[in-house]
Amino acid sequence: MEEYLEKIKDLLIEFTPNIIIAFAILIIGLFIINIIIKTSRRLMLKGGVDITLQKFLGNLIGWVLKILLLITVVSKLGIATTSFTAIIAAAGLAVGLALQGSLANFAGGVLIMIFKPFKIGDLVEAQGEIGVIKEIEIFTTKLTGLSNKEIIIPNGSLSNGNIVNYSTEGTRRVDFTFGVDYAADIKQTKEVLMNVLTSHPKVLKDPAPGVTVSELADSSVNFAVRPWCKTEDYWTVYFDVTENTKIALDKAGIEIPYPHQVNVKK
Repeated sequence: MEEYLEKIKDLLIEFTPNIIIAFAILIIGLFIINIIIKTSRRLMLKGGVDITLQKFLGNLIGWVLKILLLITVVSKLGIATTSFTAIIAAAGLAVGLALQGSLANFAGGVLIMIFKPFKIGDLVEAQGEIGVIKEIEIFTTKLTGLSNKEIIIPNGSLSNGNIVNYSTEGTRRVDFTFGVDYAADIKQTKEVLMNVLTSHPKVLKDPAPGVTVSELADSSVNFAVRPWCKTEDYWTVYFDVTENTKIALDKAGIEIPYPHQVNVKK
C-alpha cells in the first residue's frame, strides 16, 4: 500500500504543474475566444454583414477556436494529439465529401450575403424563376412567385447563375409592340398611342415615353411603345396600356390586322 501511495504521490508531483498550466490555458483561452467572437461580430455589424451570416460565422469561429484550444490543453497534459488530429481531419474530409452540394450552397450563401446582389423585397429573375425575395438563408433563398407560390432556390446554383434584379434602379421600362393596318395613317397612330401613355397616371414623364415605327411586317406596321414606370407599378401599367390601346385604336378607326380565313367554294 505504501508503495502505491508513493507512486500516486510521485505522479501528482509530476503532473500537477501540467494540470495547473493546462487549466490556466483553458480559462485564458476561453476568455480570449470570447473576446475574438465579440470583436468579429462587432466588425461584421459595422461592415453591414447580414445578421444571419453574422451569427453563423460567429458560431463557426467559436467552434474552430475551441477545438484548437482543446487540442492545446490535451497536449499540455502529456496526451499525444497526433491521432486525435488525424481523426478530426479524416472526419472533416468524410463530412466534406458527403456534403459537397450543401457546402457549395453554403459558399453561395456567404457570397450572396457579402456581395448583396439583391435584398429582401427585391423582384428578381433567376434560375428560370421570377419572384420577390422573401428570405435569404445560408443554404437557400426563398422567393414569393408572381402567383403567390413559394420558390426555394439553392444558393450554390443561384450565386453561379445569371440574376436579373428588377428593383435596383427603382424604375422599369414596359415594352410593347402594337401592329396596325398598312392603310392606317402613321402620324395619327403615333398620336393615339402617345395619348394612351401620357394619359395614364402611373406612366412617368421622365424618362419620357416613346412611340416609334419598329418594323414593316408582312401584314402590319409595327410600333414600339416604350413607357416608363416605377417598379411596383409595372404590371398595372402593362395591363392598363394593353387594354386602353385597343379601345383607343378602335375609337380612332385604326384597324389591328389579324389572320383571316377565307373559304372558297368550288
